Amino acid sequence: MADSCGRKLFVEVCNAKNLMPKDGQGTASAYAIVDFEGQRRRTKTKFRDLNPQWDEKHEFLVHDMEAMASEILEVNLYNDKKTGKRSTFLGKVKVAGTSFSKSGSESLIYYPLEKRSVFSQIKGELGLKVYYVDEDPPAGGAVAESEQKPETTPVAEEKPPENQEGKESKVKEEEKKEEEKPKEEPKAEEKSNENPPENPKPEESPAVEPEKPVEVENPPIAHTEKPKQMRKAKSETEKLADLSVNDLELRSDRSRRAYDLVDRMPFLYVRVVKAKRESSDGGSSSMYAKLVIGTHSIKTKSQSEKDWDQVFAFDKEGLNSTSLEVSVWAEEKKENEDQKAENCLGTVSFDLQEVPKRVPPDSPLAPQWYSLESDKSPGNDVMLAVWLGTQADEAFQEAWQSDSGGMIPETRAKVYLSPKLWYLRLTVIQTQDLQFDSASEPKSRNLELYVKGQLGPQVFKTGRTAVGSANPTWNEDLVFVAAEPFEPFLVVTVEDVTNGKSVGQAKIHMASIEKRTDDRTDTKSRWFNLVGDETRPYTGRIHLRICLEGGYHVLDEAAHVTSDVRAAAKQLAKPPIGLLEVGIRSASNLLPVKTKDGTRGTIDAYVVAKYGPKWVRTRTILDRFNPRWNEQYTWDVYDPCTVLTIGVFDNGRYTRQENDGVLKQPGKDLRVGKVRIRLSSLDINQVYSTAYSLTVLLPTGAKKMGDLEIAVRFSTFSWLSLIQSYSTPILPRMHYIRPLGPTQQDILRHTAMRIVTTRLARSEPAMGHEVVQYMLDSDTHVWSMRRSKANWFRVIGCLSRAVAIARWFDEIRTWVHPPTTVLMHILLIAVVLCPNLILPTLFMYAFLILTFRFRYRHRTSHNMDPRLSYVDFVSTDELDEEFDGFPSARSADQIRVRYDRLRALGGRAQVLLGDVAAQGERLEALFNWRDPRATGIFVVICLGASLLFYAVPFKAFLFGFGFYYFRHPRFRGDMPSVPANFFRRLPSLSDQMI
Repeated sequence: MADSCGRKLFVEVCNAKNLMPKDGQGTASAYAIVDFEGQRRRTKTKFRDLNPQWDEKHEFLVHDMEAMASEILEVNLYNDKKTGKRSTFLGKVKVAGTSFSKSGSESLIYYPLEKRSVFSQIKGELGLKVYYVDEDPPAGGAVAESEQKPETTPVAEEKPPENQEGKESKVKEEEKKEEEKPKEEPKAEEKSNENPPENPKPEESPAVEPEKPVEVENPPIAHTEKPKQMRKAKSETEKLADLSVNDLELRSDRSRRAYDLVDRMPFLYVRVVKAKRESSDGGSSSMYAKLVIGTHSIKTKSQSEKDWDQVFAFDKEGLNSTSLEVSVWAEEKKENEDQKAENCLGTVSFDLQEVPKRVPPDSPLAPQWYSLESDKSPGNDVMLAVWLGTQADEAFQEAWQSDSGGMIPETRAKVYLSPKLWYLRLTVIQTQDLQFDSASEPKSRNLELYVKGQLGPQVFKTGRTAVGSANPTWNEDLVFVAAEPFEPFLVVTVEDVTNGKSVGQAKIHMASIEKRTDDRTDTKSRWFNLVGDETRPYTGRIHLRICLEGGYHVLDEAAHVTSDVRAAAKQLAKPPIGLLEVGIRSASNLLPVKTKDGTRGTIDAYVVAKYGPKWVRTRTILDRFNPRWNEQYTWDVYDPCTVLTIGVFDNGRYTRQENDGVLKQPGKDLRVGKVRIRLSSLDINQVYSTAYSLTVLLPTGAKKMGDLEIAVRFSTFSWLSLIQSYSTPILPRMHYIRPLGPTQQDILRHTAMRIVTTRLARSEPAMGHEVVQYMLDSDTHVWSMRRSKANWFRVIGCLSRAVAIARWFDEIRTWVHPPTTVLMHILLIAVVLCPNLILPTLFMYAFLILTFRFRYRHRTSHNMDPRLSYVDFVSTDELDEEFDGFPSARSADQIRVRYDRLRALGGRAQVLLGDVAAQGERLEALFNWRDPRATGIFVVICLGASLLFYAVPFKAFLFGFGFYYFRHPRFRGDMPSVPANFFRRLPSLSDQMI
């Protein structure tokens, strides 16, 4: 059981900063209450201190290791009632179980104090260290005693024995009524076992425990929920994602809803196990089985032990016969000859109309012996099983598949994970005792030095510093992108600019570099010895400060289509707020992209979906223009303002053509189209099943390649957490406290893209670099006349709304519509006489208009928009410029330099135009219900503001707003405000750009 694991959780309450005064005398006497799984600990009271220091360590027992990730550690701060009339609330902190670190990797983290209600006045931060320790379980009889210890916990003692016996009797009655019902929630099962009746008989325990695994592993046919066998069909990544869900009911609901967004595809399954031969020399020859269904023919592996155990899955829609024929063949070598003689041992036929059907959670069909019909060698048998199932069958993933080319690895469905990325900050401070090469050192030295850092293929340099003193100083930061598993060494080299030679270098083990989560704790600087060549083992020393920044999120995709915003450090992880389920159904009317046998066009299509670090790749459907995948995948959602990217490609890597006996390298996967879906535009628990148009940009222009049908559902665990996420910053705190420059961030983003591309290309089977670059939009910031025009017209489109309002006022002034002009005169008189009604009227008008426009909101706006991307009006010369490489391949050197300079400047202007257009589109999306939740929040704000301004005089509001706007800097926070965070989360049309 999980209770005997011996895991303990340690919480060290270190200190708090900038607490809110609560005792009426400008101070507070704070103490903390730590709560974990019903276990509470209290710290000492620090009297009259707004920055208390506790440094107290508290120990908690972890009853269930598997459920620890779903638990919440809560720390509440109170003002001691001894210093006031009552204990007042100072704030709270909630730490998810997924962020608990193991002993040895813990660090001090400052959590901002949260409010208990909307009207709480809270400020400050609390510093905690949270880690767990796994202890070895006791041996022998001590194990049994440890298993009984949880029965005597204080929580169990509070309940009377009668209730415990009543609970157990009720459980036994339910087990008698539902003997065949499997138990999908092991945690609930363990809790029922923790409270047995007092003084149990020693002979009862061994009789009860062996029955439980039997119920789990042999579920009945009539059970409606999906058992453990169905959950095995999930990928390993989805199993890991299940552990992070903080509710066991949601976890079972996820398994129950598997394959509910796609159609069930019928497959004919044939499991060939082994054969039995009656002849005397049966063990000396190799045997194989052959399956024939109409024009489909496939052989098993040939081996002498006659035990194949292979599964074959035939797409039922592609079958052109109603009978299955299985034959067994023996291969025997002729005497004094290298040739093999094949001898048929017999056949057995099956009528497909009589094949039984199997639907999970039914148990697997047991294979049985069938007699082979043969006139030459009777008495031979073959063991096999034949059934009709769907792609939800657990045997499907490992079976030979007729629609994807059999057992080809490059055509199978796979799940990939991006490497975990960190920022590595190298601060070069100074050098001392530098020793130069005596042969090349001039007498009057006027040298310039710089420091070069190298991590794998990444190389960054500091500025130049003249050697005017013995200790050259830089104080510069070099930031690298490091991917787990890290490179073995970080190489730091001091080089001379005048002769280009190295003064010395230092190799730093990556395992010795410290990790930090914020800027409150600076890492210690260290001195490293510089080593020259073999004749110079010591050439000085260099002063460095190195750390792995865990408080940043390393961007590895374009900023406007990001799918993950979590920090790199596990300690800063937050629990997921929802679940994203995607069903990749089918494609229709795909166009051929290559030729087969040099005679006809064909396409071998597969789909890649990317969200967060998880990439999924469907199986490749060979030679079909209307492929059907019907595969379903699941992701955990940590932020609703993220984008799911789905791309369709033609598989060009599974075939290796042979030319003169030499295998050629596999071809590249061709782009067919791409779809992006912003999660914030989806309604909760609603299934969107839509066919999206696939448009790809070619050197000849935009071309529609077909349609992709997918089903998407976004569900949330807590509606309150989803709404609260709109008021939090998009990126982690370090991006705002110590922001990276735009140029530096762009360089690091492209570096991260290259790292992800390289790592995924090293998988087996590899995901092509052209696929990863297309999914990550690695060429977004490259100059393109078409993109610049598109962004320019987006800006014009936003400005046209202001022009329309100006024209409307001009029409009112010129009495184009007299009733409207009369109403405006009445409104002008009302504003002059009652100025306090201006703001309430405006907010009430916005509330009514937005409520009226709710039914006209955009239902589906995820298609790539060719008109918005300006692909229908681009010239051939501009397309040639867009598909031209960078740098340009022009013949004249002068033209190439000028052309590249123009493209670089144009790329910056292009990004600027896109950012300006995005701000206007965000404001427009607020009124068009593109993000229903954001607009809903704004509607509620409008209604509340309207009622507030009816009660509060405008002069009082103006007076309070002025004082609030000009408040002292010490009363301002260092993080973006709630309105700024809300506005930045509003969707723009950037995610629909091609």
